[in-house]
Amino acid sequence: MIKQNLQFKLSQKLSPQQIQLMKLIQLPTQAFEQRLKEELVENPALEGNTEQEELYDKDEFDTNDDYDDYDGNESIDAEDINIDEYLSDDEIPDYKLSANNYSDDDDDRETPFAATVSFHQDLINQLNTFILTDTEREVAEFVVGSIDDDGYLRRSILDMVDDMAFTQAIYTDEVTVERIVKQVIHELEPSGVGAKDLQECLLLQLKHKTPTESVELATKIIEEQFDAFTKKHYDKLLQKFSISQEQLKKAISEIEKLNPKPGGAFTGSARVTENIVPDFTIRIVDGELELALNGRNAPHLHVSKDYQEMLQTYKESREKSTAQKDAVQFIKQKLDSAKWFIDAIRQRQETLYVTMNAIMHFQQEYFLDGEETKLKPMILKDIADMVGLDISTVSRVANSKYVETPYGTKLIKEFFSEAMKNDQGEDVSTLEIKKILKTVIEDEDKRKPLPDEDLAEILKEKGYPIARRTVAKYREQMDIPVARMRKKI
Repeated sequence: MIKQNLQFKLSQKLSPQQIQLMKLIQLPTQAFEQRLKEELVENPALEGNTEQEELYDKDEFDTNDDYDDYDGNESIDAEDINIDEYLSDDEIPDYKLSANNYSDDDDDRETPFAATVSFHQDLINQLNTFILTDTEREVAEFVVGSIDDDGYLRRSILDMVDDMAFTQAIYTDEVTVERIVKQVIHELEPSGVGAKDLQECLLLQLKHKTPTESVELATKIIEEQFDAFTKKHYDKLLQKFSISQEQLKKAISEIEKLNPKPGGAFTGSARVTENIVPDFTIRIVDGELELALNGRNAPHLHVSKDYQEMLQTYKESREKSTAQKDAVQFIKQKLDSAKWFIDAIRQRQETLYVTMNAIMHFQQEYFLDGEETKLKPMILKDIADMVGLDISTVSRVANSKYVETPYGTKLIKEFFSEAMKNDQGEDVSTLEIKKILKTVIEDEDKRKPLPDEDLAEILKEKGYPIARRTVAKYREQMDIPVARMRKKI
């Protein structure tokens, strides 16, 4: 039986403007600039300069709400209006866009770009120094293409033989490929390239070194006792080869000079490192902290006056037409979008500033002194309560933003830490405990590194009663190996 009924339901939904604001807040400076440029290209009603170097001023935002009283349903009476008269002409002749006031004597000040050669291309170029048949060269080039960015040849010979036959129509056998790998690929620079694993990579590099007593001993250690070496069982190595500690120390020194990733040493294959642009700057002036938002986060934006004038012209027109109504709706949509974007930018700036200002005052002792042990325990909720924002908003601000301090450029989320009780019942930051733990490990006797139990006991004596498993967790977070792996002769 079909029935009809009414149901009331309350629900919360984010408006498009709120979603846009949240996305803008989480962007760091460089990504924000890119997003800004995209918006300026997509919305012709938005104009502004994206490279301002001063803190924003509310007066610089010209949103001009004159068009807000327009109702999309109101009638439009106007004579025929050609919208092309209000829009910029996209078909400007090329001669109007070029300047002819340069002489032949003017210097060409264009910055030249260095043409880099990739790691694999460099290896292929080196093949020209070998006398190879056409088939051998094709096989060698295929093998080079199978080498990963670290310089290792992790694919099996059989797999490469099959791939060459099915994809390149190169028919060969395992014996030929293995011979080319040993006689050609392993002779390429940098030494160690084309190895199947770390052990072979180190042996190839030792092979190319000038033969000495230490190099020969290092070669024997890698060939015969590689497992004992990686686990730093030095007593076993001393007994196995009947050598002194000094001889073992020199051999290990030779091994430590080798490159475990020969491909990474090639400058042409180095990954481009993006420069960090701090979003905030903290300075100490007359003993007081001063916070500034990076000027690149505060662009001068305004709504296009041409579009506002177009909208006003259509409002004053007297003749109704579907085309003119569509034009008005399009213009108003672009103007609204520009206004919302400008408002979102302003709210982003205010949110970033008040959040970082709260963090700065919460960690005032650290920013004045620079000593990491003075960092207070601080969680997202502490800052959210101070500024009256949601925890997720504070997280977006802290997650990918950097602040320039007198002590270096820091990632903001590094200032957040949990609290632990010391022996006096006071709350201390886990960052402080990690700093002390790192100092204790650095000062230990490397011939007899301290196990986690001893580290926990030392921290307890210093007033930080934490368990051994907690010490192990902090040590792993700081990428510090276990005691056995820290041992040195």
